[in-house]
Amino acid sequence: MQFETLLLILVAMTVASFVLGRQRAVAVAGRCGGIRALHSLPKYYGYYAAICCALPGLALLLLWLGLADRVVVERVVDSLPAELRELPEAQRSLLVNDIKNIAAGQFVDPGKREELAVAAELYLSLKDSSRRILSGLIVLLGFVGFGWSWLRLRPELRARNRVESVARIGLALASTLAIFTTIGIVASVLFEALRFFDRIPVSEFLFGLTWSPQTALRADQVGSSGAFGAVPLFAGTALISLIAMTVALPIGLMTAIYLSEYASRRVRAWVKPALEVLAGVPTVVYGYFAALTVAPLLRGFGQSLGLDVASESALGAGLVMGIMIIPFVSSLSDDVINAVPQAMRDGSLGLGATHSETIKRVVIPAALPGIVGGALLAVSRAIGETMIVVMAAGLAANLTVNPLEAVTTVTVQIVTLLVGDQEFDSAKTLAAFALGLVLFVVTLLLNIIALQVVRRYREQYE
Repeated sequence: MQFETLLLILVAMTVASFVLGRQRAVAVAGRCGGIRALHSLPKYYGYYAAICCALPGLALLLLWLGLADRVVVERVVDSLPAELRELPEAQRSLLVNDIKNIAAGQFVDPGKREELAVAAELYLSLKDSSRRILSGLIVLLGFVGFGWSWLRLRPELRARNRVESVARIGLALASTLAIFTTIGIVASVLFEALRFFDRIPVSEFLFGLTWSPQTALRADQVGSSGAFGAVPLFAGTALISLIAMTVALPIGLMTAIYLSEYASRRVRAWVKPALEVLAGVPTVVYGYFAALTVAPLLRGFGQSLGLDVASESALGAGLVMGIMIIPFVSSLSDDVINAVPQAMRDGSLGLGATHSETIKRVVIPAALPGIVGGALLAVSRAIGETMIVVMAAGLAANLTVNPLEAVTTVTVQIVTLLVGDQEFDSAKTLAAFALGLVLFVVTLLLNIIALQVVRRYREQYE
């Protein structure tokens, strides 16, 4: 039985358990004086029956997904001839991979096909057997769990307490998983970055003015040591982000003020969703727009003014990135402005202030912490953008503040360093992790500052 089919069966059994459990609670309550005799609402008894049916099967399914393939592979390896079982770990892994390819019908070396065909057949047989056993066990556990809950469905059962306890445990597990995932990401990046800093001094990386990580293959070649001064990357990232925020912040804020204070409900119902469509456009589409439309227009306009505008410039990338970030700024600012109590507006208008004066002197100051927090979050989004910069700003690590020249950013260089077939332990590849660590620290600090600003200057209203 396929995994999807098995999951659908489990979902159907869970829904049926909910319906039957609820009906059982109502029927039991009818014999004891009505629904008021139940400790909890009938739906909680249905939830309790559904949980008892679904949880054992889900636990078994997760365990099977984690261990079944490993057990099957061990059985297959044990069936191989002794000379193949005694191969080194790396070669044995390649052998197992060939067995899986044969089982999947993919092409492998014809010289290996005959000796591994039997192992591939055994692999398919064991996988099929494990799926059949899993299907039977999950269905059996579902019936056993539902039967157990059926016997416990009595008016005095604290079904709501049991269901809420399971929900709390699930939420705690989800939050714990998120925390450990974050710790794992940070640890993996930090470990590789420390390996890079063992070879390249931190001072050279953070304060060096030349970025040229193209190390040579031989020590006698030119540039064999590389140059890993990341200041040009930091400058390019800051320049493009500054241009983007110069575009996004005023337009997004004015759009939010219009939608929340001036636009009618009909206009708001059309304009706000249309504006937020920009947030759903893939960044590669923005990159095409920047490279094929904005960059030629800027170059032509610059030439008409006698300016030398590069075909790939920080200005073009920053302008398009600013357009992309407008929905982030406008949506956050709109939500914050709408959260300002109407009583404050009415009080200002009652004292004789005009609508515009009320917005400037009452609404915006009250909503300013949220606006600042949203702007800092938008900056984090701009710093992490890659595709637009690749297509519109280029790959040249130029240390310049001229927006008409080509620059590059931290994220672009991370992609460049990790693309292609190259030695993973080289300083060139490990530099990507050092850049990733810096990027992570910067965005983390921006998010912390945004939260602190909101908490420090937030005004709470009744």
